[in-house]
Amino acid sequence: MRKFAIGAAVSGALALSALVVPSASAATPDLTFSNVVVNNGKAIVVGTTSTVKVPVTYTLVRPADLVIDGVTSTAGILLYRGQSLSKQQNELGPDDAPSCTTTATTATTVTQSCTEVIAIEPRLYFYDAADAGTGKVAGFYGRTTTDNDDSDNHISTEFGYDMWGVPGTAQVKRAAKLTTNATPEPVTKGKTLTVKGALTRANWETSKYSGYTGQPVALQFKAKGANAYKTVKTVTSGSKGALTTTVKASADGSYRYKFAGTTTTGTATATGDYVDVK
Repeated sequence: MRKFAIGAAVSGALALSALVVPSASAATPDLTFSNVVVNNGKAIVVGTTSTVKVPVTYTLVRPADLVIDGVTSTAGILLYRGQSLSKQQNELGPDDAPSCTTTATTATTVTQSCTEVIAIEPRLYFYDAADAGTGKVAGFYGRTTTDNDDSDNHISTEFGYDMWGVPGTAQVKRAAKLTTNATPEPVTKGKTLTVKGALTRANWETSKYSGYTGQPVALQFKAKGANAYKTVKTVTSGSKGALTTTVKASADGSYRYKFAGTTTTGTATATGDYVDVK
């Protein structure tokens, strides 16, 4: 099981230990998590080095007498991959305590609107291609009781942890990159232009980008003075993600490759390469 950080909300130790050594004596609180929205409903696209901050919003209903102080106890949403809660892998949780605002109360319950941020560092959380795909959502409640008074030559820390499966999913994708290079430049009108490029995507095993082969990529053209690109043809990426095709030069303008993405890989659009047609 990989490190899951609740961070300052509980303690550095609880982030890992509470998942492994739950307290048998602590009572399970009656918490309900709903209306979970991860990353504004968009796919989470992760590269090889940059930290991706994923916003999460949700509704939490808790007992009116339950105190969640963000220091000795906390509640929130995490993401995981796996068949079930007991067989989860690659847990992704917030480093800091969620921010919650009370929206309704009854004699027995408090309803809160909560937000949190899950910061994903690819080198810490993603190790192979299997980490991309559909992630599941869970609600968690963690608590810790610590006795650091060693006047009696004894200290102790007791952890407790509860987790609930929550409706909702989050799509995690590997980031992709594209390049475009049209030659020769300038070119005589009616002559052949060769447009090359490469489609690569994040390889979490090596922390580098590697070629993505066998993928359809659109070659697009935007004439000088036009507002939008139009697709000219579709090219399939070859060895190491290489792209190459030819077109007849007809007018000044920019060529670029554009990739629509897959269920495990994000979209990518190359910077346009302007060609002067003589």
